[in-house]
Amino acid sequence: VEGARHDRMVTCEATLLLLLILTLMLMSWGWLAHQARARMQKDLPPGPAPLPLLGNLLQLQSGHLDRVLMELSSRWGPVFTVWLGPRPAVVLSGYAALRDALVLQADAFSGRGSMAVFERFTHGNGIVFSNGPRWRTLRNFALGALKEFGVGTSTIEERILEETACVLDEFQATMGAPFDPRRLLDNAVSNVICTVVFGKRYNYGDPEFLRLLDLFSDNFRIMSSRWGETYNMFPSFMDWIPGPHHRIFKNFQELRLFISEQIQWHRQSRQTGEPRDFIDCFLEQMDKEHQDPESHFQDETLVMTTHNLFFGGTETTSTTLRYGLLIMLKYPEVAAKVQEELDATVGRTRAPSLADRAHLPYTNAVLHEIQRFISVLPLGLPRALIRDVNLRNHFLHKGTFVIPLLVSAHRDPTQFKDPDHFNPTNFLDDQGEFQNNDAFMPFAPGKRMCLGAGLARSEIFLFLTAILQKFSLLPVGSPADIDLTPQCTGLGNVPPAFQLRLVAR
Repeated sequence: VEGARHDRMVTCEATLLLLLILTLMLMSWGWLAHQARARMQKDLPPGPAPLPLLGNLLQLQSGHLDRVLMELSSRWGPVFTVWLGPRPAVVLSGYAALRDALVLQADAFSGRGSMAVFERFTHGNGIVFSNGPRWRTLRNFALGALKEFGVGTSTIEERILEETACVLDEFQATMGAPFDPRRLLDNAVSNVICTVVFGKRYNYGDPEFLRLLDLFSDNFRIMSSRWGETYNMFPSFMDWIPGPHHRIFKNFQELRLFISEQIQWHRQSRQTGEPRDFIDCFLEQMDKEHQDPESHFQDETLVMTTHNLFFGGTETTSTTLRYGLLIMLKYPEVAAKVQEELDATVGRTRAPSLADRAHLPYTNAVLHEIQRFISVLPLGLPRALIRDVNLRNHFLHKGTFVIPLLVSAHRDPTQFKDPDHFNPTNFLDDQGEFQNNDAFMPFAPGKRMCLGAGLARSEIFLFLTAILQKFSLLPVGSPADIDLTPQCTGLGNVPPAFQLRLVAR
């Protein structure tokens, strides 16, 4: 009995000692983490004083976050700190600061900063919001697979031209009657990426496809609103607050179901060694690595990567085209000059091709100016430092959340002649020839450049030139009454809804 009692006492003493050691370790770890956060915050660039918990929320005016950040930059400099609720964010403003960080120190700034609204359903999967080896592996794989199915080659141009003919027929059917072009443009742009990812296109009247495009549009609009901004700052709180932000996740579940059904159909119908599209390529890679426990090619990664390509290949390009048509309605003299150049160079008997771009300096300048002026993703997508860096006399720690304010490069008066107004001469030299500008960065510079940048450039050129070649655009009302102010601006600049009428040329 005495021996058993002694053993129990020894066991209790050992347990207490172990608990004491664990407690000291946790306290030490907590203290070190607190010290690390304190050092990181101490070294942050200056910025407006934050309130506890709220940060700089009261200064970040609803619906004009990009404008407010540029105004703050005029006081605090090109590299400054704002607090998005309890989280600090280092803002890069102006072309020079963006170049110094994203181009000259591209690797250090190649991490993706977490956004709560995306993190909730991506969990770091897919291409856009993954990091480290997973991101590099998926990006390299996607680039190769997309090229295999025509992206960056003449094959994709043929697909865009085929879709251009389809959407022109749909436009023709509206002749003379006012209509909103959003859905038709969404259909056309999405069909191009669908042929690559899903191996097929959808009819413009397909109710399921129209529903999916509406989900994309709804999510882009909500995430670009104050609801989306606030969710990213206070996700745990906003989960309990009623509002349209909850639709983001309902919409995503519906999109997820559609993508999962497409993947299941591919599994059942594919032939090994004969990939038809991106999904088949991914499934083949999954087969090759199925015994590797560290493989990045998993079911969830396929769903998220497909969503990234589907959403990314639709919404921003379609928004740019829609905004482009609205700008042409606002400035009919610009549209007329583009049409004059198209008539002289291409004529009206064949569709414009990518080879014509080099011979259409004014048209090319207009298309670049549309993208510069609207800055469809004004804040870009957030970055995170993958190591400590020095930037503009500031020491920034690994893990720092960074906002690359892309719109500030597009509105930089040191880089553009007339940055606050729509003016195609921003991309023309004194001889009227097209002149590129390194400050033009709608797809974000550096290692996180948009995966579909080349595809988007081709679509913007081919769709808009084809429409302007065939139709005269007439506003519903006076051009002077057209307001180009975004309907909402946060994640994206969403143009106001509008209607137009078409007349055959």
